[in-house]
Amino acid sequence: MEAARRQLLARLDAGLTDGMQFTFKNPLRSTDPGQAVRGARSVFVAARPYLMEPAADGAAADGAAADSGVQPDGVAAGPLGRIARYAWEDHYAPLREALWAVARRLRADGWKAVPFADDNSIVDREVAHLAGIGWYGKNANLLLPGAGSWFVLGCVVTTAPLPPAAAPVADGCGTCRRCVDGCPTGAIFAPGVVDAARCLAWVLQKPGSIPVHLRAAVGDRLYGCDDCQEVCPPSVRFGPRHLAAPGAASVGGPRPVVPLLDLLEADDRGVLALWGRWYLADRDPRWVRRNALVALGNAGSAVAADARVAAVLARYRVHADPVLREHADWAANRLRPGAPPAPPPS
Repeated sequence: MEAARRQLLARLDAGLTDGMQFTFKNPLRSTDPGQAVRGARSVFVAARPYLMEPAADGAAADGAAADSGVQPDGVAAGPLGRIARYAWEDHYAPLREALWAVARRLRADGWKAVPFADDNSIVDREVAHLAGIGWYGKNANLLLPGAGSWFVLGCVVTTAPLPPAAAPVADGCGTCRRCVDGCPTGAIFAPGVVDAARCLAWVLQKPGSIPVHLRAAVGDRLYGCDDCQEVCPPSVRFGPRHLAAPGAASVGGPRPVVPLLDLLEADDRGVLALWGRWYLADRDPRWVRRNALVALGNAGSAVAADARVAAVLARYRVHADPVLREHADWAANRLRPGAPPAPPPS
């Protein structure tokens, strides 16, 4: 995995990570399976599809929503925030179950075996590439032949001497650059090289203020961004014939959108009850509220005169949290340019 290590270190040196941790946190560790499992000789790799269709009504109502102070989906009106497909439900839970089944079998045969999925300990895309599952697209995602990138990846690191994979899959992108041209912020500035500071998937996860020059590009996104995958020919061709079934962890069906006003009116417990499995810096609901305020500001003139929208923004413009105040002010002025500033908090 030396090539992956060089790439991670090069991205760090070039300042392209924008504070992102994950496998960038310790490249010497995340590119050495032997540090994950002492004496490791093989890595078993798996990919689980997460391309899903939304439920017929967007998502069904559920008791957790009603109890948390968040209106059930399908009941609340108003602007909606869009969720990236991988976050509609927890696709890593069933993947981990499958990986544990492999690990238990290897352990029963006397080998060490540890499963990893969505884990900083190992660069899952690189081991998947080396295992011959796919190639790196220009958007830096791993693409599976004939299927694209709608997959979550995981692996089992083991001391067992498993048969080696065939040669890695050859590049399948050719001259195609639809992901590069389709990125709303120009974050993919070279094949396979993404500037995290401009990638909306990271911008919507990281703590702090969202840069003003990126807020309009956020559009109605609340969490994640699928744009570079939605224009990718292999990913598009994968299509409805290969949809993943909702997993057992799904509550009320896939959740492609979230009512923004419900989220902004919910208490902390309510926000975390429904969206706590997402990555939120320090498990702090303020960051998803910040995103909701930006998406609300991008909702357009149709909601500018809505009394509920006005009330929510008025409350956040005097919020005790300066980050939320800042984004509420931006949203209010975007919906109604020249809106008078909110009075200072008491």
